[in-house]
Parts: sequence; structure tokens; C-alpha cells
Amino acid sequence: MRFVDLLRAAVLLSAGAGTALAVVAIAGASAEQDTLAIAIGVGWWVVAAAGGLWLGRRLEPTPGIGRLLAAARASNTLPDQEVAGALFNRLWPLGVVTVVCGALAVLIPAIPAIAAGYAIGVALTWRRQAAAVQAIEDRDGVRFHLDRSSPFGAPELVRTPWARKIAPTGGEPEPV
Repeated sequence: MRFVDLLRAAVLLSAGAGTALAVVAIAGASAEQDTLAIAIGVGWWVVAAAGGLWLGRRLEPTPGIGRLLAAARASNTLPDQEVAGALFNRLWPLGVVTVVCGALAVLIPAIPAIAAGYAIGVALTWRRQAAAVQAIEDRDGVRFHLDRSSPFGAPELVRTPWARKIAPTGGEPEPV
């Protein structure tokens, strides 16, 4: 699986988890007619969204992703393309947190409300990381793929050759 695809999936799944947790939190608080919990939850979601938008404004990869890209081993062959396995291997904590916090909405609606804010913040913070990695791939003429690694450790990447993007330099207009 390509690393940029994992980053895109992580953003979409985090946003989906945040939305689902927000719905469950509102439903749980509405069942108890707790308008204060709903108001505090919505306020937290606004703060988390603003923080995610602020932190995710940068166009370059985060230092952690930069180290991951720098440590990628070079290979001329693609690693095994197990999309579902790679997604599960890397994003299982998000699923566990979503299910556990969603189940707790019946008892304590504030727990999924808090988790929803974190999921929304993460999705907005990471929203440009795939584009940053894609720009590095286009510049260097490589593709980064996930390699098999432990689901509890850091992911490992494989760098494979690809077509380099050649853009006009901006001097002379191209002949028609």
C-alpha cells in the first residue's frame, strides 16, 4: 500500500470516527436531557477543529513523517500490496478507541464527546500530510510503500523508483 494512501485513509477514518462519536455523544446526552454536556461537547469540538486547522496549516511533512521517509529502505520491487491488512495493522487503535468510547456513551456521554474532539483535531491536523509526501515523491521520482511491520511499532517504508515530474522552469514559453 502506498504511504500517501494510508495518510489519506487515516484522515478520512479519523474524521468519520469523530463524526460518529459526536453523533453518539449527542444521542447519549439527549437521552439524559443533558444540554450542558452537549454545549460543552460542541465547544470542545470547535476548539479542537480550530486547533487542528492551525496545526495542519503547514505544507511540509511533520518531523516524524520526515524521519520515516528518510529511513525508508530502497528497493526495485514493490512490497506485498495488502491494503486491508496494512490499514488494519496501522489504524486499529482508532477503531478500538471509537468502539470503546462509543459504547460508553450510554453511561457517560462526555467520553465520546471528548474523543470526538480529538478525532476531529487529528483529521484536520493531518489533512495536508498526504499532499506533502506526494510532492516529495514527485520531486524525487520515487514512491513510498508500507512494508510489513509490527502493529505495535513504527511503520517501515520502502522507497521504489518512479517517474520524475519535470516542470517548466518559467523562463521561455513553450513552443506550440
